[in-house]
Amino acid sequence: MKQADERLKALFAQDEPAAFDAPFSMAVMEQVMRRRFQEDVALLSAASLLGGGALWALWPVLQPALVAISQGLAPALGAVALAACAAMILGGRAGSALGLES
Repeated sequence: MKQADERLKALFAQDEPAAFDAPFSMAVMEQVMRRRFQEDVALLSAASLLGGGALWALWPVLQPALVAISQGLAPALGAVALAACAAMILGGRAGSALGLES
């Protein structure tokens, strides 16, 4: 009977979950998150440098175009900026602030 019990124990031991070590798992997850953070910072830094360099190189061409466009769009952009500020101040409650909602 002992032999059958030993075989059953060995059989059931194969189905048991692996041992869980919380400090080790936390250390591994910390390293994974740290590596992902470093990759994100490196990617964003490279994109910022590339975009800044492209803007610096294209600025002599873009400046006259922006000046020409801005003279006609200044009043409209002022109104859009005022509307954006009002929306941020009201926090999406424009209807209730105007008395449209109760």
